[in-house]
Amino acid sequence: MPVPRPRITVSGVRGALASSRARLAAALVAVLALPGAATAAPASPTAPPLSAEASDPKLLGWMQGAPPPEDKRIRYTDDDYFSFPKLRWTACHFRQLMPTVGVSRGAGAARALPRRLDDAIDALSFTPLGSSTRMTWAQSLPANYTDGIVVLHDGVVVYERYGGCLDEHGQHGAMSVTKSITGLLGEMLVAEGLIDETERVGAIIPELKDSAFGDATVKQVLEMTTALRYSEDYADPDAEVWQYSAAGSTLPPPAGYTGPRSYYDYLQTVQKQGRHGDAFGYKTINTDALGWIIARRTGHSVAQLLQSRIWQRLGAEQDAYYTVDSTGTPFAGGGFNAGLRDLARVGQLLLDDGKVGGQSVVPAAAIARIRAGGNTQAFAKAGYAQLPGWSYRGMWWISHNDHGAYMARGVHGQALYIDPTARVVIARFGSHPVAGNSANDPTTLPAFDAVARYLMTQP
Repeated sequence: MPVPRPRITVSGVRGALASSRARLAAALVAVLALPGAATAAPASPTAPPLSAEASDPKLLGWMQGAPPPEDKRIRYTDDDYFSFPKLRWTACHFRQLMPTVGVSRGAGAARALPRRLDDAIDALSFTPLGSSTRMTWAQSLPANYTDGIVVLHDGVVVYERYGGCLDEHGQHGAMSVTKSITGLLGEMLVAEGLIDETERVGAIIPELKDSAFGDATVKQVLEMTTALRYSEDYADPDAEVWQYSAAGSTLPPPAGYTGPRSYYDYLQTVQKQGRHGDAFGYKTINTDALGWIIARRTGHSVAQLLQSRIWQRLGAEQDAYYTVDSTGTPFAGGGFNAGLRDLARVGQLLLDDGKVGGQSVVPAAAIARIRAGGNTQAFAKAGYAQLPGWSYRGMWWISHNDHGAYMARGVHGQALYIDPTARVVIARFGSHPVAGNSANDPTTLPAFDAVARYLMTQP
């Protein structure tokens, strides 16, 4: 989602902008969708947050009534519109709060997902990372503030649950799962020869020639091994993330602001720090740069390309949408919203090597590149203690476990997990009070693995 009312550290307007810091901090954690606790999540409150049951948006009465009572209203201009527990309503209603662009499913019929529900899944148990106490699958859902989860086994729905703000007809913010959708489009164009991964970004987008991206290759952008002077440390009032947030805002800038007014404008200002290719560094602006590469090379935005090449051929049930900046550019790094079963269909598309109903939609070579993973040594330098041996390729997270599992990940519990060996896809939307995935990974990762291994034993 584009970041609201900017908190800027340039142009001599610090005092006037300081009051917006709390609102931006909440929004930025959502829209930039960082996976690590160190920079992605605000400090944990001293008191424990409300439980999933107690924070249910229906129970709390958010935005109910015509009109809702004043103390139950959520506005885009509120400092806390994406703070817990309000975020448990907001995650399903971004298009009511900010500008968006649609991704049409087309006029054809949805492609049916067969159903064979397995009630035994709820009782499956696993041991969370760092714990000696076992937990059941059913217990893990409220623990992770799950708004919706669906499990496919070889294309058949074997488990489906909804809660919080979501039902089977609703849409939910995918946060940084969006990055993996953008990465899939990028890898598709590489496989088709429309983009050469060894090309310099500046050769494709001359406007970026003098920026940090200018001498980076497309491959380095896809793997986030670019060397960028860009910090997403929210505790630092001078971090570049604040200027990025100002550029992406759709609200009028404060008096005296003369900085960038769009995602593309901001990318041109990013400076280099270090050497490209040395280390993995998870930075949202890489995905926005990829979105620009895609748009420049194809003549279509990521929203338009996703619509024509995938969404209208996927058999989706619902239209999807992206949030946009003030120029209408889709937020390629975190602005995608969709229905849960349609997200699972994306996972099935990858599981089936890019085919839908036997017809090729995405080149199998693109998916094979993602599954192969990236440089594990470069990834290790980023210090993800809960992801030892993992890598990053095509903006997907690759586990390199014995099943070859890989996933798309977003803050507050968004996930799309694909286990090629078990033929399992798990799609989840959530509204966890802590943004960083390190808060839910200890339960999420072993739970997903346990379900996949159990389903391998089933017919």
